[in-house]
Amino acid sequence: MTCSVVKRFVVLTACFGFWPILLVAQSSDATQNLANCKNGWESCDRSRLSQSEFADVASAEHHRDVSNCRNSFQSCDRSKLTPQETIALALADHQQNVADCKNGMTSCDHSRLTQSEASESSVAQHRRKLENCQDGFGDCNRSELTQVELGTVDLSLRERNVSNCKDGAGACDRSKLTPSQATEILAAEHRHNVWNCENGWDQCDHSKLTASEAAQIAGSERRRNISACTAAEETCDYSKLTPTEATTLAAAEHKRNYTACLTASGYCDPSRLSVEETHSVHLKQNAAR
Repeated sequence: MTCSVVKRFVVLTACFGFWPILLVAQSSDATQNLANCKNGWESCDRSRLSQSEFADVASAEHHRDVSNCRNSFQSCDRSKLTPQETIALALADHQQNVADCKNGMTSCDHSRLTQSEASESSVAQHRRKLENCQDGFGDCNRSELTQVELGTVDLSLRERNVSNCKDGAGACDRSKLTPSQATEILAAEHRHNVWNCENGWDQCDHSKLTASEAAQIAGSERRRNISACTAAEETCDYSKLTPTEATTLAAAEHKRNYTACLTASGYCDPSRLSVEETHSVHLKQNAAR
């Protein structure tokens, strides 16, 4: 009898112990199912929804349908919209069409525009074509421009041509430059060439340098080459080093190699060490063991 009571007590204790876990699992599962239904997913099980949850799901579905209609998605069901929502959607559609027409979008339906909207759209289209002509790209029909607009466009084109010639970028038509502009462009090109030469860029044309500029560039190139050789860079041209520079560089490299061997850090070539340096390196290595 006592044994039976004990067994029942153990079973009841186990059941009550697992009961909170089961409740949490069921609650989590129910929450996930509610989320699935609100999102319109196939994993939704409507039979497990409470009355209040069913109402929440219906509200979520309605809001989703309104959003789909607003975004012109095929899943939109206009029959589910309220009269107020239908009016708001029609207004939004009309405003979007007006914006599309003003922006020259292919989705524009001119037949839905009012007379004033059509006029505004026409003005916007003309302004856009004028801007295209001024910028030199896009749909530009000069025959549709007024004389004043043609003058503005030609001025913009001339200014852009001058800018392109100065910067060396884009299309440059020198035949359209005035004498003063041509002189200014030549000066700008000369400055660009000097800059390219000073920085060692491929666009440098040494033949266009003056004697003083050539001397200055030669100094810059020599300093740049020394720096490259000191750093053991690929661009180093040892043949351009003066005897003094070569000696200084060799001494610096010898010192670097000795330090690398002595500290066991970096590239070390023991064959380039003197007898005394080799001895010092061996002593240092033995002391470290």
